[in-house]
Order: sequence, then structure tokens, then C-alpha cells
Amino acid sequence: MTTIDSMDRRQARQVGWWLFGMLWLALFILSTFRQGTREEVLSYSDLKAAVAQGRVAEVVVTPTEVRGTLKPAEGDKEGKRFTAVRVEDPELVRDLSAAKVKITGETDRPPWWGALAWLLPLAFSVVLVMLMLRRMGGAGQGFMTVGRSKAKVYMEADTKVTFADVAGVDEAKEELQEVIEFLRTPEKFRRLGGKIPKGILLVGPPGTGKTLLARAVAGEAKVVFFSISGSEFVEMFVGVGAARVRDLFMQAKGRAPCIIFIDELDALGRARGMGPMAHEEREQTLNQLLVEMDGFDPRVGVIIMAATNRPEILDPALLRAGRFDRHVLVDRPDKVGRLAILRVHARNVKLANEGDLEVLAGMTAGLVGADLANVVNEAALLAVRRNKERVELADMQEAVERIIAGLEKRNRVLNRQEKERVAHHEIGHALMTLALPGQDQVQKISVIPRGIAALGYTLQLPTEDRFLMTEGELEAKIAVLLGGRAAEEIIYGDVSTGAQDDLLKATDIARSMVRAYGMSEKLGAISFERDGRPLMIRTGELPQRPDVSEEVLRHIDAEVRRLVESQHVRAREILATREPLLREAAKVLLAQETLSGDDLRAIAARMGYGSKLTPERAAG
Repeated sequence: MTTIDSMDRRQARQVGWWLFGMLWLALFILSTFRQGTREEVLSYSDLKAAVAQGRVAEVVVTPTEVRGTLKPAEGDKEGKRFTAVRVEDPELVRDLSAAKVKITGETDRPPWWGALAWLLPLAFSVVLVMLMLRRMGGAGQGFMTVGRSKAKVYMEADTKVTFADVAGVDEAKEELQEVIEFLRTPEKFRRLGGKIPKGILLVGPPGTGKTLLARAVAGEAKVVFFSISGSEFVEMFVGVGAARVRDLFMQAKGRAPCIIFIDELDALGRARGMGPMAHEEREQTLNQLLVEMDGFDPRVGVIIMAATNRPEILDPALLRAGRFDRHVLVDRPDKVGRLAILRVHARNVKLANEGDLEVLAGMTAGLVGADLANVVNEAALLAVRRNKERVELADMQEAVERIIAGLEKRNRVLNRQEKERVAHHEIGHALMTLALPGQDQVQKISVIPRGIAALGYTLQLPTEDRFLMTEGELEAKIAVLLGGRAAEEIIYGDVSTGAQDDLLKATDIARSMVRAYGMSEKLGAISFERDGRPLMIRTGELPQRPDVSEEVLRHIDAEVRRLVESQHVRAREILATREPLLREAAKVLLAQETLSGDDLRAIAARMGYGSKLTPERAAG
């Protein structure tokens, strides 16, 4: 890995002017210092008078002059320095001795002594400045390099990433295969007059492997790879970002064929004029990027790739044809993709059974590549702590729980009343999950605190990948979230603060149903959100009138409240008819601290409840 270290002529001129300014400043400071310490010249008669008056503190007698210091005047901290021409006067030494003045002698200095005393500080200042410049230039982060691109350059042999290292994004790899072929054999496309897209935008949630995929493209094509973050262009000095963009493209053209990769493009390419204040430096940098993308010939062999997880806030000028006109989705992997990712990350991990990865892939729906890599690593660390020779399925399941719910906090001791309340709360969630259709399967119930604030948890894992949810399933999800609060009301007659996170999630689902999905009979099939933002929030420079009326806003609030309250009533009704099971399951959970989903179903079957805990099948 190397760093771009060349500068254009403008930067060279800036270096010269800056060096000249530093030298001039050093001379000015030195001259000022010498003026500030200049000695007062006394005549010989004034010197004699000062000695007689007792104002002389000490003197230095040389063959040509008498130098010394006067005693401080009233109100002064230091005495003034003076110099006088020496006169052959035998009485001078006697008068100085009588006045008790400290006398020292000195040989006459050569004529070049004064020039040397003036040049040595100047030479020292110049050497110090040069050392600072060299240090700053070597680090690549000083004032002298402020206009350079901070991109890291990976040569063909340094990339060391190919498509074999990227899994779970087969569709994206197919889209990018064309780019690889163009970089390898550009004449194949030029023969028919075809042009490769200038810019390719990788879009997807965080952790899905966008950066890894871009490096793999460079590794497959065996070309130079320039990598830089969008935030590295923008500095506090106006014009620096634009200079770095120019420098980056100049370097890329000199090393073509190559790939320029800009990570977190939204930090640089946010829509101009967005928010109450415009960021002048960021907008200038964006304008320069747009100009550079328009100005170079795609036949040169420079491909621009960028990644973002917020494409909706990018400036439209970036996304038009001729710039980032090809968008490649790098989405969350499905079960097959997760299994492929797990196999990549488990290549150097000793597993007890290779088939455990397939079970793990089924347990981790919704997790991205970075999460899966973390799961494999956590499982290996757990196996080491337990002195195992190989990683087992139990270690993987524990790792999934760590990623989803957090670390166990066994040192956080709850009193008996709190633990009982947490047990009933978690069993309330679990029973609602078993009673309602379309819900994720209950994997584990625990009253062992985990994470930062969770005093207990109910772990639900999906059995299959889902991409759509119906209105009924969303309502049932709200009811499950409110099941813990409803169980507390049934058992204790009041509620606690433990349901705060459940209320937040339930309210968010209800608000999305009303504002985004049009799932409200009163408001109809209308969406009140655009690009994930409510329509009542505008993105102009000044506050503007909301796109909806106050009456509609009141109806939205009323519908959200109605949805949440209706599901709260539903949860209370379902759990009230299963109160004996609620109490018994909570009692067993308190004794064992953890229950699996199969354990809960076994308790329900023992008490006479059916698979969906229907009241009519309950034991008399």
C-alpha cells in the first residue's frame, strides 16, 4: 500500500511562497528581538556620573568599551543595559571599587563576532523550519500536504481480494463482471463503439460488503485501486476539498487503468442546499467532483465506484446519466447467501460439524456479512474460553444471542420482586408469540440480564426469509410487543418501566402503518412519507409550509393511538384467558432462569393447551 505523494505546479508554487513567508517571519522576529535587547549608549562623562550616584550595578571592562547594567529604577523589575567607550582613566577602577560595583574583564572580540552572533540564530531558525517541513511532508498530513488527495493506493499485488472472498451477493457480482471485462480487455467494447458507465454506485445497508466488493473488482481485474472516504475530502479550509478531488483524478489518469472508490459518498454528495445552512466547502468539493466526472474520457480506463447506505439524500446531479448512472444493490443476504458467507469466514475455524453452519444460517435471518463474521469470531472465542478443541453448535447459538441481545450480566442481581415481574413480562411476550399466527418462532426465554438495560429477553428467530408483511401480521407484532406490559397488568394490576423499549417499537410500527403503508381505513391508501422522511419535514434552506394540513396530522396521531390501544386490549384479552399458563410458566422460568421454546410448548401441552393455546382446548 502506498500513498499519493506528487503535487501539481500550483501546489509547488504554494510551497515556495509559504517557505519564503516563513523565512521572512523568522528574520522579522530576530530583528525585533535584537531591537528589543539593544543597549543604551552612554558617554564617558555620563558613566562617571552614574558611578558617583551609585546607579551602576555591574560592569564588564574590555580593551575598547565598558559594558554593564544599571540598578533598576523605582517600579522596574530589571536594570537597563548600557555601553560606553573606554577611556584610559586609572581613577575609573578606583571609583567603581569605592561604589562596590562588580567588575569583570573580557578580551577584545574579533570583528566577525557580531556577524556570527546575528547569523547563528537565523541559521538555527532555517534548519528548524526545514526539519518541520520534511516531517510534515513525510507524514502526508501537514499544512504542506493539505491539497493532496488522501486516497490510499493499492497496487495490483496489494489488493489480495477476489470474488472468491466475497459471498452472498451473487447478483451484484454479476453486475460488476462487465466492469472487470472492460478493464481487462477494453478493445472488446471499443470494437462496437460501446462505452462502460463512468460511475457505479453500490447501494445497500451497512455491513453488506460494499467496500469488499469494490476491492474484489480491482483484484479480479488486476488494476490499481484508489480508496478514499467521502469525509476525507472536506476540511475546514475552503478550497482544500476541490484541490484533493483534482489531485485524485490526476493521479488516477496517470495510473490508468484503475478504479477510484469513494466510500460513504453521502458525506460528500449530500444534496446541495439541504438543511438550514449550506456547507460552502462541501458544496465546492461536490461541484469539483461533478466537473471531474464530466471532464474525463471513459476510454482512458478509469472507473469510479462509490458506496452509500443513504442514496435518497444524494444530490440528483450525481445520479444523472454520465455520472453515477449504474446502481448496484448490495442487499442483506438470504439463507443461501448467509451460508456461503459463513463458509468463507469459517475457512480457518475448526468446526465440530460442518453441517452446523447450515443451522446457523437459518438462525441468522436479517444479519449482514459483517454480523455473520462477528458471529463466527465470537463462537471461536467462546470455544477457546471453554477449553474446547472445536467450535460446536452451542457456541454458535450463544454467539448469536450475544450479537442480538448483548452480553450476559450475571453480576447484576435483581431482587425477588423484580425478578418475578421480569419473568411474567417475558412469558407474556412468549405466549403472545405462540397464540398469534405469522410470528417468528420463540427460541429462548431468559430472566438473566443482558446488554445495557435488558433485565430479561425473549429471543425470536425467523424460520424463513420474509420480504413482505401483511397488515394483520404487523398488528400481531404490535400485540406481541405489548404482551409483556399486558401480563404485568393482569398479574400485578399496574405496570413498570420495563416496557419502555416495547412501547417505542410498537409505536414505530403503528406510525409506519399509518404514514407509510396506507393501512388506515380513516386516512385511506395514502402515504405521508417520501424517501423515508415524513412529508411534513421539508429539506429546503428555510422552513416551509408542511405538505399536510393540521387536521390530517391530528388524524394521523389519532390513528396511531387507536392501533396501539386496540392491540393492547387484544393482548390483555388473550393473556387473561391463559392466566394459569402465564403463572405456571413464569414459576418454571424463575426456577430455571432460562426456557427454550420447546420447554414452553411442553408446559402448555401438559396443562391441556393446544398448539395455538386456544382457550376451548384448555384443561378444565
